[in-house]
Amino acid sequence: MATRIMVNGHQHDVEATPDTPLLYVLRNELGLNAARYGCGLSRCGACTVHVDGEAIHACVVPVGEVAGREVTTLEGLGTPEALHPLQQAFLDEQAAQCGYCIPGIVMTAAALLARNPSPSDGEIREALEGKLCRCGSHQRILRAIRRAAGMGTPS
Repeated sequence: MATRIMVNGHQHDVEATPDTPLLYVLRNELGLNAARYGCGLSRCGACTVHVDGEAIHACVVPVGEVAGREVTTLEGLGTPEALHPLQQAFLDEQAAQCGYCIPGIVMTAAALLARNPSPSDGEIREALEGKLCRCGSHQRILRAIRRAAGMGTPS
């Protein structure tokens, strides 16, 4: 029996069993590949998406737990025509090198800015704790989040 989930504003009936990690359903059934498989243990943050506005690690959340809730992936945060302020800020600051971690960082930062539109540097660092980035873009990532906070975020 299919599980019905709402992703980026659209209903989907997915065939995966309810205990299948949400990340696998997003990538394999729905073709939404921004959330990345990193560690599979909820330690790196590459798979971060929003569930009802809260940043979660999709690699450890069973798809059955999100039935009836709103899932937002990086693909649903903005559009190519109307980027989310964080997406624009990351482009403006050239805040990605390899880019593997960036979707998870952007989604985590978006949840932070929705809760706290003017976070301090310490609050930004705390929110990003546990997001692994190995390419050295840390200062540009922080600048991008501060830039987006100055732009405001859509409700």
